Amino acid sequence: MTTLSPSAAPYRPLAAVLWMLGSVLSFSGMTIAGRQLNGVHDTFEIMAARSLVSFVLVIGGALALGRLRDISAARLGGHVARNVIHFTGQNLWFWALLMIPLAQLIAIEFTSPLWVIVLSPLLLGERITGARALAAGLGFVGILVVVRPDFTALDWGVLAAAGAAICFAATNIATKRLARHETILSILFWLTVTQFLFGSVLAAWDGQITWPTAATAPWLVMIGVTGLLAHLCLTSALRAAPATFVMPVDFLRLPLMALAGALLYAEALEPLLFAGAALIVLANWINIRAETRKTHRADAK
Repeated sequence: MTTLSPSAAPYRPLAAVLWMLGSVLSFSGMTIAGRQLNGVHDTFEIMAARSLVSFVLVIGGALALGRLRDISAARLGGHVARNVIHFTGQNLWFWALLMIPLAQLIAIEFTSPLWVIVLSPLLLGERITGARALAAGLGFVGILVVVRPDFTALDWGVLAAAGAAICFAATNIATKRLARHETILSILFWLTVTQFLFGSVLAAWDGQITWPTAATAPWLVMIGVTGLLAHLCLTSALRAAPATFVMPVDFLRLPLMALAGALLYAEALEPLLFAGAALIVLANWINIRAETRKTHRADAK
């Protein structure tokens, strides 16, 4: 899901790999927990429960570390706008989770950085370079190979997954803006507060709420814990090493989820899916390499 912008830090490759493995396992745990709910709770109920669990963890951590002062309401409008987009994307993601194979969902999710390329000129005024254009083109060819769309019928699961990837891209851009002035703790605090409110209101909108049961409560708690841990691990990894070193580890989620889908849900392991995913991974690598070189050139001036 979202990536928080790290500040400069010493290069620690082993720590980065360990943090990224934590991120991979956490995101994978959240994916399986969401599938295990099997539609018992709607996406708004899931988001409300997830945000409540994460809020307790964020506040508990802030109190334990004496960091409550890091939470600021100075840019509340920016937080709300960011979290409306992220909330929409996360709901689409949980919806798609029940409709398409796990590996296909993760492959489409990996296109989120490529959507950043498309949206950056509009939202950040950034120029699309040759490397960025190549990455975007390869990535979208990869999408077509993964999805193999039937233009005579809409696949709502695929459309929801693509919508989630676009929302995550827009969220990353909004996070980039906020992170210039806001602490990670402040971003996480307003993430959990606003999304709990959004989820609670929308879950109650139709007058029907499915409350957690002994069977579903552990999975809802797991989603809240792993969702927060995943972002903390990812941020810590990016602080310990460059994105070119860190982000390829995240691609382990694809074979891991493909294997989980095959073993737990009898989902087919399709060669074309992995071929398309390889194109998406290559596109992401090209983009990361280009961004890293640009940063190094800027630092050298």
